[in-house]
Amino acid sequence: LYSWIHAANTLCFCFLQMNANDCHDPPKYWTIHGLWPDRAEDCNRTWHFNVTEIKDLLSDMRQYWPDVLHSSLNRTQFWKHEWDKHGTCAATLEVLNSQKKYFGKAIELYQHVDLNGCLLKAGIKPSTSYYKMTAIKETLTRFYGVTPKIQCLPPEEGEKAQTIGQIEFCFTKELQLVNCTALEGGSNPMQAHLKLGTSELSVCNDTLPTYYPSEVQ
Repeated sequence: LYSWIHAANTLCFCFLQMNANDCHDPPKYWTIHGLWPDRAEDCNRTWHFNVTEIKDLLSDMRQYWPDVLHSSLNRTQFWKHEWDKHGTCAATLEVLNSQKKYFGKAIELYQHVDLNGCLLKAGIKPSTSYYKMTAIKETLTRFYGVTPKIQCLPPEEGEKAQTIGQIEFCFTKELQLVNCTALEGGSNPMQAHLKLGTSELSVCNDTLPTYYPSEVQ
């Protein structure tokens, strides 16, 4: 949903761990949150979401981009939101200029980045032990050759560890990975912190121990 990227012609691709308290059957792996342009100047808000245009993608969509917050039978509200707010803006790029291209390319990027596989290969997996945030960052940067942006839930009262909740990767308009640059203060009007339950995700603190659970509690 939200990108703090402030470089011209970039896209942000985000992986998300969902809040188990708010979810119906939450997956135990990283899923897609969204594919967003860093600017939203040329959005066609009259271009409404039509699930029939992505009927060939539905199997992959349900697996990799699930809508776990809504219990409706077809669970398309999340996809509609992403298209209405971000897809209609990203469609200024030819490679994303239809609903099928937009959602299909997001799935393609998800499979290409393979965050689940990367973390597992590095021995970073859900655990009751804590990780160092700097170690996670260094692992991702070494593996991908670019620096993503990692967001966490802050420690709850009486706790010392933050909880990893979201990881953003950034791409050029040619869909090549680039470093993510976090803006201080979020000057882009599209951008905001993401709320999960009663907590807010924000850029992780490098000095705090980090909890990586199978589900965000």
